[in-house]
Amino acid sequence: MPMYQHHSTGGQVLDLETAVKDGILGGVGVGVGVGVGVGVGCGDVTGPEMGKMDLKKMIEQLDSVEVPSVFICPISLEPMQDPVTLCTGQTYERSNILKWFSLGHFTCPTTMQELWDDSLTPNSTLNHLIHTWFSQKYLAMKKRSDDVQGRSLELLETLKKVKGQTRVQTLKELRKLVTTHDSAKKTLTDNGGITFVSSLLGPLTTHAVGSEAVAILVNLQLNSDAITNLLQPTKISLMVDVLNEGSLETKIDCVKLMEVLFTGADIAPSLRLLVGVLRLVKDKRHPHGILAGLRLLKIISSQESVGSSIISIGGVPQLVEMLPHFNPECLELSLYVLEALSSIPDGALALKNCANTIPTLVKLLMKISENCTQHALSILWEVCKLSPEECAATAVNAGLAAKLLLVIQSGCNPGLKQRSAELLKLCSLNCTSTIFMSKCKLTRTLQ
Repeated sequence: MPMYQHHSTGGQVLDLETAVKDGILGGVGVGVGVGVGVGVGCGDVTGPEMGKMDLKKMIEQLDSVEVPSVFICPISLEPMQDPVTLCTGQTYERSNILKWFSLGHFTCPTTMQELWDDSLTPNSTLNHLIHTWFSQKYLAMKKRSDDVQGRSLELLETLKKVKGQTRVQTLKELRKLVTTHDSAKKTLTDNGGITFVSSLLGPLTTHAVGSEAVAILVNLQLNSDAITNLLQPTKISLMVDVLNEGSLETKIDCVKLMEVLFTGADIAPSLRLLVGVLRLVKDKRHPHGILAGLRLLKIISSQESVGSSIISIGGVPQLVEMLPHFNPECLELSLYVLEALSSIPDGALALKNCANTIPTLVKLLMKISENCTQHALSILWEVCKLSPEECAATAVNAGLAAKLLLVIQSGCNPGLKQRSAELLKLCSLNCTSTIFMSKCKLTRTLQ
């Protein structure tokens, strides 16, 4: 719950009409039937229906709703479920004020007055107001949810009958419901919506229909059967087309959906797919697209055949050049991908041939996270091992030796320290001692 500013009411709230008229509950009209908060009448929720509702459950369900400050316990800043009033006229949640007393306090927490009477008077009027207010909010929310479910079913049935632009418009409306309402997601999932929407993806599907279908599917929980169905070559081919030719939002949706589909799947993505993903990663204007693209690359780059394809289309220098522009999350993902590529001979060679590889990786050591340091060290090892004399000198001049000593002396895991020691030894064997010692910044004793 958000923080609330306490409104002094001078004691107990007498009745709902007074509360609304005085503005305590934010009402704008007069009379008990007038809306409280957002205008749904409290008088609509009375009798047995209200009694059946569990107040605790309603408060949990309405956690994001702004609650009138008079319902908030000044101690916990949470809505009260069992309000009691002290002799000072201040009202608190029973469990909170009892805890206050148990700590040895015999004062009113709000006014800090000493209590001349420690009895607690149940505030039945406020209790009724709280229950009534939450009940009408809960029923209004439930009604909206029911309306969303009904509309989702109606749109699903309409989709089965229409084609062309009408189908696109129907999909757009369904997408809006799915992206904003959990009840719409559940309705589609429970009524065969995933299977039907998936069936719209095929070789003859227009990009407009494909884009909306992908935007719906990426918001739904796909089971193994749905994933197997979507992995059909014709469906993946359409997704690749949409990825390369759609809007930015559509590209991100495609990549996110493919991330779900390719996780754990033994599938070789096409070059067109990889080109589309790398193009998304290269666009510095859109961080969300970069993150989505890198997450997909992380999943697929572990396959050697895919890694070779990424290398063949120039993915290595592109990722290296982007490293200084990535945020920490994207940086860790990109280093993971580059480490996987460095284990392939052509990948290590591509990294060596990129002038910024060694200087950039040296700067990242001990700078972002232990995972980033580990990935960077593994890449540097593969590159320096490929051409020790050439790469060791470049690395030491970039400050690698001093960084490796820092890793060895840090609290990093033993494996990381061992790799640092091995790389330090390789550098020392392939550099002149004078340069190596000066770049390490060692004291005479350490030398």
